[in-house]
Amino acid sequence: MSTSRRADRYVPLGLIALALIPVAAGVVRLTLLAAGGPLTVQNARFFDAPMPVVLHIVSVTVFSLLGAFQFASGFRRRWPAWHRVAGRIVVMAAFGAGSSGVWMASSYAIVPADSNLLHGLRLFFGWSMVFATARGLLAIRRGQVASHQAWMRRAYAIGLGAGTQALILGPAMLVFGEPDDASRALMMGAGWVLNLAVAEWLIRARS
Repeated sequence: MSTSRRADRYVPLGLIALALIPVAAGVVRLTLLAAGGPLTVQNARFFDAPMPVVLHIVSVTVFSLLGAFQFASGFRRRWPAWHRVAGRIVVMAAFGAGSSGVWMASSYAIVPADSNLLHGLRLFFGWSMVFATARGLLAIRRGQVASHQAWMRRAYAIGLGAGTQALILGPAMLVFGEPDDASRALMMGAGWVLNLAVAEWLIRARS
């Protein structure tokens, strides 16, 4: 099997595996909302105003799972029509994920497990995802394929941040116990930054 064919197979699978962490958490959240509880201090805000979190979960799920296949060059070459249709759906889901993330951060009260720093990071990266998606959409409309791919990689890196955050927070909590507010916010921020660093490395490696 050639290197490109292996990449077409394993890159989407790896991205989907990382996405399954927040997707699974989202499914649990939707199940609890549908069942009406149990209510906790952490999730009461979602029951009071479910629309932002439902939109966020659905958008992120579509964006992360369908978007993974956009990175397989073989899919793009063999099924260009599929790539274009899926791309339109991915762009809409990206706008939904980023804007609903901003909506959640702006409208929900800050609970004890969060902090002002984490609140600010969520706003920043939510708007950054919307901005990157808009730049990607504008680039492809102008026929600037390389720029489109670069901006959509950045948007995807932000959208997949929750998966990397889980991989950082999980081991840290096992070793050091429950983090304080500042440490939790910094580790969450590190997940977004790490994803963007990998995306930038890939963008430059392909340029």
